[in-house]
Amino acid sequence: MKKLVLFLFALSCNLNAAIKYLPGTYQVDPDHTRVGFTIEHFVISLVQGRFNDVKGTFTLAPKFADSSADVVVQINSVDTAVQKRDEDLRSKNFFDAAVYPTMTMKTERFSGTPENFTLVADLTIKDVTKKVTFTGHYTGAMKDPWGNDRVALNLSGKINRKDFHIDYNQQVSNGPGVGDIVNISVLVEGIKKAQDAVKK
Repeated sequence: MKKLVLFLFALSCNLNAAIKYLPGTYQVDPDHTRVGFTIEHFVISLVQGRFNDVKGTFTLAPKFADSSADVVVQINSVDTAVQKRDEDLRSKNFFDAAVYPTMTMKTERFSGTPENFTLVADLTIKDVTKKVTFTGHYTGAMKDPWGNDRVALNLSGKINRKDFHIDYNQQVSNGPGVGDIVNISVLVEGIKKAQDAVKK
């Protein structure tokens, strides 16, 4: 029984350590960060995709409401697992990547707590910038095998694609071929910037 109590205590300590809030400025780790999306297809189903090239920084401030983020996504990195569809998304029918190669997100404000927050950001797609609201939560901090401090956050939100001049409008027998509402999920992992790590 004593061993069980000690084990549970150790487990509790480890869990508490995993979700410790660790302020600092972090580089987005592109290998472990994804911007994903889901959109209706032919009214009856969904298409999922993601952008594989995501770069930027975010700062977790000691006072959480002062936190900020600045992220750049390369449109050509769109990936729905279907090459022809990806080429169409890059074309003038959708993102027009030759003219607008990136989309960006910059913080306007954070509110709430790390465990349950709201982020209002200026999202720029093509030639349009609009304020978009994301909800999210901070999932924890850890030191990786190479001695780097890492943190992670999960966010979700939604946009109307036509608000950003993505106006493709093919009709099928039972309605639009592509839905208007895009559900967005963002899984971010960040590595503490070197100068921040030195100050610890």
